[in-house]
Amino acid sequence: MTFSLVARCAETGMFGLAISSSSPAVAARCAYARADVGAVASQNVTDPTLGPLALDLMQRGMSAAEAIAGVRDLGKFIEYRQVLAVDKTGATAIHSGPNSLGIWTQAQGPNVASGGNMMANDSVPQVVVDGFLASSGHLGDRLIAAMRAGLAAGGEAGPLHSAGMLMVDKVAWPVAELRCDWTNDCPIENIATAWGIYKPQLDAYVQRAIDPREAPSYGVPGDE
Repeated sequence: MTFSLVARCAETGMFGLAISSSSPAVAARCAYARADVGAVASQNVTDPTLGPLALDLMQRGMSAAEAIAGVRDLGKFIEYRQVLAVDKTGATAIHSGPNSLGIWTQAQGPNVASGGNMMANDSVPQVVVDGFLASSGHLGDRLIAAMRAGLAAGGEAGPLHSAGMLMVDKVAWPVAELRCDWTNDCPIENIATAWGIYKPQLDAYVQRAIDPREAPSYGVPGDE
C-alpha cells in the first residue's frame, strides 16, 4: 500500500522524505519532519500520532533507534504499524510490525531508510536506499531519484494514486511540502514536475518569510 524513504543531507543537514501509495492523500497522514531534529514516516494502517511522537523523542535528545523503541513502547496496536526515522547524526531506525500488510520489508543506509508494505517484491526498499546513495545534488533531487528507482523495481503491487515530498531546513516550517493527493497518472512524476517548478524558487520563498525586503519579486504580472 505504501513505500517511502526518510533521509538526511550530510552536506547541509536538511531532512526530507518522499512517499507514495495506492491510497489517497498519503503524505497528509504519513509524512513528518522537523528542522535540526529528523524525519519520520508513519505508515501501514497509519497512526498519525506516531510521527510527532518520534520527533518529540528525538528533539529531547534520543537517537533514531531510541525514538523508535519509544514508539514501540508508547504506541497503540504497534504490531500493525511501520515507522521509519532518521536523526540529526544520520542514524536511522525502522519498526515494521508483524501485521504489516502484504509483502513488507525495509532497508537502511547512511543517512537514509526505506520501508514498504504491499510491495510488488521484497527488493524495493533496498533499491530505494541504493538509488538515494547513488544520487547527488539537492536533497529533493535525490528523494525523487530514489522513488523513481523504487518504482522501476516494481513499487507497490497495485497502482499508485498519491505521493508527497517534505523537506525541512533551519527554519520552523517546511521549506518544501509537495503533494499529489489523487491521480490516475503517476503521482511520483507529478511530484517530480512540481519539484522542478518549485526548486528554483525555494530560497526566495524562505527569504520572503524571513525578510521580504531582501526577497526577489515574484516575476508574475503585477509584480515585475
